[in-house]
Amino acid sequence: MFVEKMLQSQGFGSRKHCQQLIKSGAVAINGEIVDSAKLKLDLQQLQFSVHGQDYQYREKVYIALNKPQNYECSHQATHHFSVFDFFDDILMNRGIQCVGRLDQDTTGLLLLTDDGQFLQALTHPKKHVPKVYRMQTADPIRDEQLQQLEQGVELRNETGTFAATDVTRLAEHELSMAIHQGVYHQVKRMLAAVGNKVETLHRQQVGQLALTELAEGEWIYLNEAQIMAAKNMPNIAFASI
Repeated sequence: MFVEKMLQSQGFGSRKHCQQLIKSGAVAINGEIVDSAKLKLDLQQLQFSVHGQDYQYREKVYIALNKPQNYECSHQATHHFSVFDFFDDILMNRGIQCVGRLDQDTTGLLLLTDDGQFLQALTHPKKHVPKVYRMQTADPIRDEQLQQLEQGVELRNETGTFAATDVTRLAEHELSMAIHQGVYHQVKRMLAAVGNKVETLHRQQVGQLALTELAEGEWIYLNEAQIMAAKNMPNIAFASI
């Protein structure tokens, strides 16, 4: 791949702008200034810099963000901040999208990518990738409510029943459970269907990828093991971030 095309693929702007970056001496490969837009590159483990800032070539990007409250999973946020405010123009130029959505008042693990196949693998209903949530409830959690959530409940304007797995009462008003679909406001609606109400909601796991040490508002690139864990692939060790 030529330098100009590599830069364009990484989000540095139009082909013309990338050519101008090279012409101005702003681009270096392995510490050496590049003076030809047509220099052919080996992309394997490629490291480069633009205006002195170091980058690693990534064919696709896979990102995990610990989403805070009051952020919307939308490019056009209306009443709150946008989760895309956490990312610079270079990443935004790559067209990253949220892998599913979290409500503005829901915190926790949010994945973003520019890989359409990865997005489809995690969000298509037939894939049944589990998402684990922890929540605080308005009323004490009763045994019969746990049973109802595991057996399945009906949700208004939805077809079929919706059941949770790994339903665990952590405290009188604290509950953890996994869902395998992803319909609008599913967790909140399931708790309402059993006669309770979600006060706070936090997503702590997608597939086998768990959020453990990432501070609110922080994000990282996922490595290969974490990408596979998010897909809930078999024989992959449990991964955390």
